Amino acid sequence: MAKLTFKPGNDEIIINTSGELPEVGAQAPDFSLVDGQLNDVTLATYAGKRKILNIVPSLDTPVCAASARAFNEKADHCKNTVVLMVSADLPFAQGRFCEAEGLKEVFPLSTFRSSFADDYGVRLLDSMLAGLTARAVVIIDENDRVIYTELVTEITHEPNYDEALEALKDL
Repeated sequence: MAKLTFKPGNDEIIINTSGELPEVGAQAPDFSLVDGQLNDVTLATYAGKRKILNIVPSLDTPVCAASARAFNEKADHCKNTVVLMVSADLPFAQGRFCEAEGLKEVFPLSTFRSSFADDYGVRLLDSMLAGLTARAVVIIDENDRVIYTELVTEITHEPNYDEALEALKDL
């Protein structure tokens, strides 16, 4: 279990997660997430590709939206790589967001009907955000090994994009 902070205004709220991110070097946990057509997609759906899991609480927040736009822009130069935008939002809302923002390089996937948040240790357990996912980045190589993780410890902050993308350059 990890502890995160959420600082809305001057108050600081401590939030616990359901576990820990997968360890670098470990086999990535399989997942089943829901795409915009309500199809289940798994790790095998992206077999042979590098996968950036940009995990966010909700695309309806400014920081999550900024993260989606940043990965859409920065990761389009990464060869053989897909950016999977994972949130607890329903697939319909994710699709509307990506269409409105003109995001073509990210694939929104919902934790709806899924144990993903627990399997990856990112489900928020308490506070008004309970049930959403923490903000995190997990990068998985072509062989489904975890090569990079970042759990953003302050929910209102963005991940370190440069460090995440640097992990892909070493492959």
